[in-house]
Formats: sequence, C-alpha cells, structure tokens
Amino acid sequence: MISMDEPSLANILGFLALASYIATLIPTTFRIVLPQTKETGIPQLLLKHRRNIGLIAFFLALGHGFLMVQKRNFDFFDINTFWIYIQGVSTFIIFTLLSITSNNWSVKKLKKNWKQLHKLTYVAMIILIWHIWDKMSDHWTYLTPISLVATILITVLFIIRLRIEHQDKQQRNAKKLTQPDLAGQNNR
Repeated sequence: MISMDEPSLANILGFLALASYIATLIPTTFRIVLPQTKETGIPQLLLKHRRNIGLIAFFLALGHGFLMVQKRNFDFFDINTFWIYIQGVSTFIIFTLLSITSNNWSVKKLKKNWKQLHKLTYVAMIILIWHIWDKMSDHWTYLTPISLVATILITVLFIIRLRIEHQDKQQRNAKKLTQPDLAGQNNR
C-alpha cells in the first residue's frame, strides 16, 4: 500500500490556488469544447467572477509561496535555489503580472497587449504540471493526484479547444474563398 503524507497548510493553499486558477480557465474552454455545459449556468457564473477568482488564486498562491519560503528557509541569493524552484517562481511571476493587470484601467491602457499578456495563463498551466510533479514526487499527499489530474485535464481540454478553434478558422477561411464576390458581380 502506498503511504501518503498529510498535506501541510502550504500544500492546501497551493491546492486551493490551483483549483481557483482552473476555475478561471473553465468558462472559455468549456464554451468551446463542451458547449452543452452552457445550459448549467456554471461557465457564465465563473466568467462573471473570473477576475475575482483569479485574484483569489493569486493570494492563495502568495500564501503557498510564503509558507514554503518560511518552511524551507530559502537563500534567495543562491543560484541553486533559483533553479530548484524555477517552476514555482515562474508561475508566481505570471500570476503576479496577471493579477496586477486584472482591472479595467489595464485593459484600456494595454489594449491589444492586455490580451497577449493574459495568454501567459496558458504558459502557467503547463508549468504547473511540471511544478506539481517535480515538487510532490517524493511525498505525495491525497491532494497530489487530484491536482495532477485536474491540471492535466484542463490542459488537454485547452489543447482540444485550440484544435477546434483552428478548424473553425480554417472552415471560415475556406468559406470566404468559395463564396462568390457579390459586390464585384453587382458592379458589372
């Protein structure tokens, strides 16, 4: 029988941060991949509160990181520390950028760049799989498999979403090429 460690408060905060983060990814992904979920109202509710949920995810991740730094007594001036925790630090930097710019003022000021910046959330999704696997590989708790499955599942759904969006774009472009130019015919 596999023995599992009890999750620490830091692990619980990390898990809650992950769950909140995944909740921010659900609305758009489910709308495209699982359109029947629209009838439940859950994606619309999550979409309505996405920014707040994202901020909650950030503060939970901040708590997770703070407790881990305190527990491990990190030496921030040691390059080895940086390399050991690069996934957590990278994800936290992404979450920080997203949190700072999750407001109407940033949307107005950054314009198209805001959307590009917020695509970093998908980079964080991939890094999180690595982070969970790497940091929990020697001491799984009951939260570890749930975290891995949830993160991998939302990532797979995101990849399916990208494929659907790509196919839809190809179909729209093909339709444009096959439709007669009605404006040009009227001028003859």
